[in-house]
Amino acid sequence: MATLTVERSRLASWRDYLELTKPKVVMLMLITSLVGMFLATRAGVPWTVLVFGNLGIGLCAAGAAAVNHVVDRRIDALMARTQKRPLAEGRISAGSALAFALLLSASGLGVLWVFTHALAAWLTLASLLGYAVIYTGFLKRATPQNIVIGGLAGAAPPLLGWVCVTGHVTAEPLLLVLIIFAWTPPHFWALAIHRKTEYAKADIPMLPVTHGEQYTKLHILLYTCVLLAVSLLPFVIRMSGLLYLVCALGLGARFLYWAWVLYRGTLPHAAINTFKYSIYYLFALFIALLVDHYSVLNL
Repeated sequence: MATLTVERSRLASWRDYLELTKPKVVMLMLITSLVGMFLATRAGVPWTVLVFGNLGIGLCAAGAAAVNHVVDRRIDALMARTQKRPLAEGRISAGSALAFALLLSASGLGVLWVFTHALAAWLTLASLLGYAVIYTGFLKRATPQNIVIGGLAGAAPPLLGWVCVTGHVTAEPLLLVLIIFAWTPPHFWALAIHRKTEYAKADIPMLPVTHGEQYTKLHILLYTCVLLAVSLLPFVIRMSGLLYLVCALGLGARFLYWAWVLYRGTLPHAAINTFKYSIYYLFALFIALLVDHYSVLNL
């Protein structure tokens, strides 16, 4: 078996290493960090900060994702959604993946330290450790509230982008973190309902497994209400204007619709549709923040 694993790891392609980084997830994180950068100023973001700040954040996020692949490789092999991943199939060894993760993370932190601010590097390190060590290594297997507690690490990118530009933390980027923090439970629990059988098979205490689907659906609905309220706070504190308010209300109402449909069980495949919409929601909400920031209506 060991020989087979080594032989497969030698056959690993660049696509396998790219998959370790969870590029789609990292891309969404970079969109929020990019928005955080532009919201931090109206004078324009220096190109060095824009390029190297996002590069550093992206490399660290990719490194954390690779660690997640290593820690979850046995679980991944049991789940249909993840059983084709490089470590689950043995195309890359755990040692090679960890070395790759260390290289990415160290490079990212170095880029942030040199080209942005030391605080940005420290906060990124804290986020990396929060996701790769605290959430992946402990919380995911310890409590059905894993995604709520661990979601703070995944909510950090807009704060990191803001700090790359300004060098300090203020209320505005913390509000952006709060939006993603409130978004994470309904986003992930919808997927957990859709994949409930697989999580149960892998013995992961996701909320639908430990407390049942209806309990989880109620909490998705409640968290979506919280998210809608939190998403309006940028307008309340005059961080954004009417354009953002209209977008936040429309996007939030649609999210609430899907959460209600899921709770009532009136449509088939509501869980996965709620999950898919949640991704679109976060992307559109942050784009609305960015457009509003530079809109003549908000000058």
